[in-house]
Amino acid sequence: MLKLNHLSYYRLPWTLTDNSISWLEPTAKCNLACDGCYRKNENSHKSLEQIKNDLDVFTSLRKSDGISIAGGDPLTHPEVVEIVREVKKRNLKPIINTNGLALTEELLLKLKDAGVFGFTFHIDSKQGRPGWKNKNELELNELRLHYAKMIAKAGNISCSFNSTVYEDTMQYIPEMLKWGERHIDIVQVMVFILYRAVNNDKVDFYLGSKKIDMNQLVYNEENTERTDINAQEVVELVRTEYPDFDPCGYLNGSEKPDSFKWLLTGRMGRKNKIYGYMGSKGIEIIQTFNHMLYNRYLAYAAPRDTAKGRSMLLLSPFDKGLRKTASKYLRNPLNLFRKLHYQSIMIIQPVDFLKDGRQNMCDGCPDITVWNGELVWSCRMEEQLNFGMNVRTFPKNFSN
Repeated sequence: MLKLNHLSYYRLPWTLTDNSISWLEPTAKCNLACDGCYRKNENSHKSLEQIKNDLDVFTSLRKSDGISIAGGDPLTHPEVVEIVREVKKRNLKPIINTNGLALTEELLLKLKDAGVFGFTFHIDSKQGRPGWKNKNELELNELRLHYAKMIAKAGNISCSFNSTVYEDTMQYIPEMLKWGERHIDIVQVMVFILYRAVNNDKVDFYLGSKKIDMNQLVYNEENTERTDINAQEVVELVRTEYPDFDPCGYLNGSEKPDSFKWLLTGRMGRKNKIYGYMGSKGIEIIQTFNHMLYNRYLAYAAPRDTAKGRSMLLLSPFDKGLRKTASKYLRNPLNLFRKLHYQSIMIIQPVDFLKDGRQNMCDGCPDITVWNGELVWSCRMEEQLNFGMNVRTFPKNFSN
């Protein structure tokens, strides 16, 4: 199998206290029930005061560029417009993570007026979405395009799509990226989240010396899906369609330094044509200068900025990937009169259980949320709710 060398890429500088994003959960209520979801679907809207307090915890403990407003689905919250306004008041970028079901043009305009910076739409084939049941990932591109056009019409709002990747849906990733290429002018980010669940065959779970039954958690594994798909597999698959596909940055695992928990690729192109990829030095310069200028690491970029790919080529003297991109792009002099777009591809590999029972989490995870005034992993919130803390894991038949 393909072996990527993590030392060839830029280690994204995100840490617990200085990051690009933070994860706000105003509700656990959702209007869909997706396979692989790690939150119990319940009617649990937080009050606006609670949400303000969570935001105050973020701003007191952690630098962020953007706030992912998630859940649950935040569009089910009756005060979602005011939530966006509260995030914006703190000079943070409000990014709504939603399945899109509750989004109307009227609500979109209200959210834009409140200061929304972007949307990340979760769309995949295992959502049981009304009107789209039994559709595969490629057939769902029609729905993705619907939302991309809606966001583009509103004007200068970042549009992202994420999908959970399962063993039987991996095959569609290259063609999904072809779709993203065709719409690079209105789709700024594509995210692939590799399916994970509690795996009771490998480890036992403990609170102190007490063994815990994990069956009560929503992300307990109840099927035969693979739970160990890794980012390198996905890159190998993508290269069947894009042989020169090459990441530029990553977050490593908390226990395994050469694991790719967040693997970032930045590609440059226009509709139906990819010219190349940003290299490690290019993304390092962008992150470093953003921090120098604004005292925060860059999360999402506005469409008016991702459309300035030609300006990014000015970094070519420092970045091998951009030099290759510039060489291809400038072979056609007419390209000097065409926009060059930047599009991010992110592969997220959630927690892995190692042979000795250690949990390989995302080191410097952006998706940190607030629970009881403390910063905790959003993907393991159910453990906080059920047990008051995160469980520890040990190999099967472990004895102390």
